[in-house]
Amino acid sequence: MIDEILPTAVLGAEFFGDEPDAWLFPEERAALGEAGEARRREYTTVRHCARRALGGLGLAPAPLLPGVRGAPRWPDGVVGSMTHCAGYRAAAAAHRSDVRALGIDAEPHAPLPEGVLEFIALPEESSHVAGLSRHTPEVHWDRLLFCAKEAVYKAWFPATHTWLGFDGAVISPAPDGTFHARVLAPAPVQQVPAPREFDGRWLVRDGFLLAGVASSALV
Repeated sequence: MIDEILPTAVLGAEFFGDEPDAWLFPEERAALGEAGEARRREYTTVRHCARRALGGLGLAPAPLLPGVRGAPRWPDGVVGSMTHCAGYRAAAAAHRSDVRALGIDAEPHAPLPEGVLEFIALPEESSHVAGLSRHTPEVHWDRLLFCAKEAVYKAWFPATHTWLGFDGAVISPAPDGTFHARVLAPAPVQQVPAPREFDGRWLVRDGFLLAGVASSALV
């Protein structure tokens, strides 16, 4: 599924559940620390997906350790993103020469808990979600908004090393499986300009909702 919402320059890998043959480098086991069995399997399987994606780029397996704010540190010259929710794990990677920023997110296709939409949505997003819900009620648009915001954050933070809150970008999903994101947060001071607009894709299937963005535009 993940490959369906990402451009051809991006390699994705996914697993429905946990891979019993997945393994960790010693450094990854140390970084995980004391964790319950469910967390250990989730952490291991999503890295198994990441190594499959990196293998598709012609790269050898390497430790994928958490960096600032827990974001994975990818090999030099690579951008990537990981995601997991109950019953699903996925990762995606691309050469930095092809893709500047990349983010994916997976969520259960279910309504957000009460009160969460009001917390994450800008007024124009709330209005847009309400209209989409009336037009296409079979999609949980509130959850899609959350999923898209998470994907955008995962693309933004590694490219800028700055926080992007829920009010830092306005997301406009469309029924055709696309969405547009416009960053509202101030541009960070850095040598390479950060993307200010993202075009993404989403899909709903088998009880899951996926969203992904990939940008090569330096605008």
